[in-house]
Amino acid sequence: MMRVQICCSSEISFLMEAHDGLSAAIAGRAGFKGLWASGLSIASCLGYRDANEASWSQLVGVVERIVDTSQLPVLVDGDGGFGNFNNARMLARKLRQCGAAGVTLEDSCFPKTNSLIGDRHPLADIDEFSGRLRAVKDAVADDLVLVARIESFIAGHAVEEAISRAHAYADAGSDAILIHSRRSAADEILAFTRAWQNKLPVVIVPTKYYRTPVSVYRRAGISTVIWANHSMRAAMAAMRQICNRIVAEENTASIEPNIATLDDVFELLGYDELARAEANYLHPQHHEQ
Repeated sequence: MMRVQICCSSEISFLMEAHDGLSAAIAGRAGFKGLWASGLSIASCLGYRDANEASWSQLVGVVERIVDTSQLPVLVDGDGGFGNFNNARMLARKLRQCGAAGVTLEDSCFPKTNSLIGDRHPLADIDEFSGRLRAVKDAVADDLVLVARIESFIAGHAVEEAISRAHAYADAGSDAILIHSRRSAADEILAFTRAWQNKLPVVIVPTKYYRTPVSVYRRAGISTVIWANHSMRAAMAAMRQICNRIVAEENTASIEPNIATLDDVFELLGYDELARAEANYLHPQHHEQ
């Protein structure tokens, strides 16, 4: 299903960030048809920094809950693969086993630094990273969509470097290219799409250049737009506000109208199905009657 969304669809598609089962269920209920298992958001919700502090096994555990809860295709932020080609292919196999639809690998060095912070962004050697991509493709074949994420602009290089890497990663078997930028305008992204001419589908993450209208991406032939961390950031802002108010007021009466009801929680996560199952399996005599 993810292959259709990020590689073959003639219409632009959107992936919403999820960092646990609850955020996945909410995104699905809102109408999103696919999810992005965000490395930043998952690390943050585990209390880690987005610097490979969370392990690949912790990532896989969270992805499994996202997949099971949402039943939607999930593209996983696999950072750089958590090491060399062997770590990357092991990660890919585990993601396939837990039902992920695709994985993105970025051409950063281990341990990675979040793309939107600091100045230390060394790039992996093109041949070495291409080997990582080939190893993943050989390990999972077409069972997992492989998206190569190019960090050239993050590292301060010109478009020519990004195009050179995109060609190499396409040759290594990638199904799509994610081109990343942290500028407040989409000029780098559009320069890449003009030069690349959709030799493979292009995926973008407009976290910083969020003012650019989606119509610009449609005209540029962008395949997929990822809203990469917005549920986590929304939850963080809401939890901070509520915690501060409860500390100040020593009471929850004034906040109850502004938070989800327990019935909302029970309905979203299907407690009614459990009640029906109990009636069927715990009390079979009633079912037979």
